Amino acid sequence: MKIDAKGLSYRALDRQIRDAEDAQIQIDHCCGQRFIGAGSRDKQITIHGTPGNALGCYLNGSRIDVHGSGQDAIGDTMNDGMICIYGSAGDACGYAMRGGKIYVRGNAGYRTGIHMKEYKDKKPIIIIGNEVGSFFGEYQAGGILVALGLESEKEAPVGYYCAVGMHGGKMYLRCDALPKLPDQVAARRAETADMDEIRGDLEEFCRRFGYGMDTVLEKPFYVLTPNTNNPYKSLYTAN
Repeated sequence: MKIDAKGLSYRALDRQIRDAEDAQIQIDHCCGQRFIGAGSRDKQITIHGTPGNALGCYLNGSRIDVHGSGQDAIGDTMNDGMICIYGSAGDACGYAMRGGKIYVRGNAGYRTGIHMKEYKDKKPIIIIGNEVGSFFGEYQAGGILVALGLESEKEAPVGYYCAVGMHGGKMYLRCDALPKLPDQVAARRAETADMDEIRGDLEEFCRRFGYGMDTVLEKPFYVLTPNTNNPYKSLYTAN
């Protein structure tokens, strides 16, 4: 099914997607319509253009491919499925995400992965191909965040206050030197077992966006986890 989104309100567009009997939907001339694919499952949505805020919010098993860039809150509270952005993403990508995958070929804005969490067998992952803004992984409680900096000239492809409030999950940074980190976060060079955990996703990322694994592995990876010897508890209690 093809939908020409030119001139459509976000409500009209979302209604057509929700009511579509076809599992495969192509949207052309998308320009800022919000909530595309919200809560959907078992659909494959291909978007040409620029979707608006909250793309794929509450996504529950559908796949969304954006041949362009996305705006803020991509995958907000996403439960399952996949979102691939062939351009860049705005702020708060993956906000409170609890399952599924988000791959962004280019950059992502502030607070990517904020409040990301996991539950039982659900372990969400976000991979950003280039640079990500400040507060990356803020209050991360679970899941995996990866910043690759594939076209970045910075020592580390992240902004200020990386991993502030992190109390669960893992963060992988492909970089020559670590950024300034809070004392409540531990960092170390990634070992073979660490890389094995994300290798399949890195290979899938490369297939989708035309990179080679040799290029991805040219720089070292560092793993960030909560520092259990210096947790955040002391900042919020009198003990």
